[in-house]
Amino acid sequence: MKKKLIIANWKLNGNKSCIFNFLNLLNTYHDQKKDKLCKIVIAFPVIYLYLAQQFFLKKNIFLGAQNVDFNLQGAFTGEISVNMLKDMGVSYVILGHSERRRYHKESDNIIAKKFKIIKEANLIPILCIGENKEEKESGKTQEVCIRQLQAIISMLGPHIFNNTIIAYEPIWAIGSGDTAQPHLIQKIHRCIKSYLKKYRMIDPEKILVQYGGSVDENNVSVLLNERDIDGVLVGGASLNYKKFIKIIDIVNQL
Repeated sequence: MKKKLIIANWKLNGNKSCIFNFLNLLNTYHDQKKDKLCKIVIAFPVIYLYLAQQFFLKKNIFLGAQNVDFNLQGAFTGEISVNMLKDMGVSYVILGHSERRRYHKESDNIIAKKFKIIKEANLIPILCIGENKEEKESGKTQEVCIRQLQAIISMLGPHIFNNTIIAYEPIWAIGSGDTAQPHLIQKIHRCIKSYLKKYRMIDPEKILVQYGGSVDENNVSVLLNERDIDGVLVGGASLNYKKFIKIIDIVNQL
């Protein structure tokens, strides 16, 4: 069985003081649990990655980034390169999040370019895919997810998905408090894995499919009881230390 993974996406939240306190508490918790802790990735705002790097000395806890540019250097004001992220000790990079697709007009083509640069740097991409409310109601969930996967395969080849995390995040569920039904999530995750499995160059054991969308301490257990949900991508609940630790405790018990 694959080890369950928890990814925390802080988005545009936090400050130096609260992140410092959060990490102190998390390190203490880690020392108490020792080797019994599940794998955790935390993606703070990029400006605090340097602060967080000083704490990420535990073998179960890894540093993630919320975004990256597909250029390595040059006149690209305000952007962050993959080499800069590596310099900060980042191991994982979120891309394709619906908020980047919507507010920053990131197309499937741009996301594929970012995917490529992340893989070339030997970092692990966390690719977010998912449908909006209209697509869900039209029964196009699987079609949308496959289209977003195929955009990367068409540009880079199927082998690129080895050692990758895919986060199924239905857009209508993010931040709404309305989580998709576990059996329906299971169906989509099975669809994603079956689609990738048809490519012989992809090793299913090297791909994790997470669920994200209003995940909290009240629903994480029932979600992870589904066979093909390999972990969770947590948003708002990860900002609250007590809630986040509760989620970790539940996952450790599964």
